[in-house]
Amino acid sequence: MPFVNISTSIKVKDKKKLLQEISILISELTNKPKKFVMAKFEDESKLIFDNELPCCYLEIKSIGSLNPSEMVQPICNFVYEKIGIPIDKIYICFEDVPAEMWGWNGRTFG
Repeated sequence: MPFVNISTSIKVKDKKKLLQEISILISELTNKPKKFVMAKFEDESKLIFDNELPCCYLEIKSIGSLNPSEMVQPICNFVYEKIGIPIDKIYICFEDVPAEMWGWNGRTFG
């Protein structure tokens, strides 16, 4: 049930590998099975963050298991190492979604 949505202003070559790797990271950080992690990636997005330098925006949603203060550094490090975006050009929005507001397999979790 964790969902990560990544948008970046630059072009990324191996999108499939990036999606697989971020899914593993989010699974580990949320302690949720990887089979429930959904990841979305958009490169060459029309983003600007103060200037024309490369930047990245992430949304991370989950039913519980979010600890933003502990998760932000590993996620920023991942984006910097895999995409090359400086950590001061990354925004992350964390959202803890109530179980009754998350649907899957024809029903909600709560």
